[in-house]
Amino acid sequence: MSAITIGNPVPDIELPVTGDKHIKLTDFHGKPIVLYFYPKASTPGCTQEGLDFSALIAKFRRQSAIILGASRDSLKAQENFKQKQGFSFDLIADKEEKLCHAFDVIKMKSMYGRQVRGIERSTFLIDESGYLRWEWRKVKVKGHAEEVLDTLKAMRAGKLA
Repeated sequence: MSAITIGNPVPDIELPVTGDKHIKLTDFHGKPIVLYFYPKASTPGCTQEGLDFSALIAKFRRQSAIILGASRDSLKAQENFKQKQGFSFDLIADKEEKLCHAFDVIKMKSMYGRQVRGIERSTFLIDESGYLRWEWRKVKVKGHAEEVLDTLKAMRAGKLA
């Protein structure tokens, strides 16, 4: 499967999520989706990113948006992370990396001077019809959730090219 690109529909992959559910991104047709990928549950940057999205959840919901976080962590790790941080959105457990590969977020990264394979922090904005409309790669956490919200508002107002 080749990576999804802007302007194309998102894949119809079924994945386990917190709350003992299975979802497909296509389950959310009619609502925009903010899908963000993070390297590892319960690490400082990933925790802050989740808290930033959580702090703005009411504003995202006013835009009818669904927020989903995704990593390669186990469902148990995702459940613990969500519960501990009080996130009011679901986390996807992509252990088999199907979604990661579809969005091309698995990269070689340098960690403590060695090359390791992992998730490049990335966020994707999917429109109500299930088409990828915007992407952020190599995300820096500070201010990111606000930038995503602003872009979502622009998309919903028809101002996003």
